[in-house]
Amino acid sequence: MMKQKTNVTAFLVLALSLFLGVATADEIATLRHGTPIDSESDPAAIPQVFDGDIKTKRNYPMQPPLIPHDTRDYDVNLQANKCMSCHARRRTEESQAPMISVTHYMDREGNFLAEISPRRYFCNQCHVNQTMTREVLENDFQDMDELIEERAAKSKDD
Repeated sequence: MMKQKTNVTAFLVLALSLFLGVATADEIATLRHGTPIDSESDPAAIPQVFDGDIKTKRNYPMQPPLIPHDTRDYDVNLQANKCMSCHARRRTEESQAPMISVTHYMDREGNFLAEISPRRYFCNQCHVNQTMTREVLENDFQDMDELIEERAAKSKDD
């Protein structure tokens, strides 16, 4: 009797999982924008890099700054770091580029180093180019300053 209940339960679980798999197949297909699973769609165009050297406002505290210029041919490898030709402490006066943060010259224990920390050497691990794109998803994000202003305005009205 126990074995029969186990078989029935296993069958029901299998049937339910197959049903859910079929039911969600359409949802998965929509992520491919209607392209059948055995086909490939044309890739989206690579977004154009904003190359205006104008910094954008950061959206949250500690957000790594976006790169406001093209970096397509920049070498950043074990032998060279093209970013440092402008952003290193000794090059900023000549280049007028902002110096990288002092945190990039600290080791894990907070000790200051003479050169950039190895863990901060590969700039494009955190920093990305500004691109001329539209938001992929709707976004109702509010900056902290906007929230503070709204709260101050509400308290004035009260």
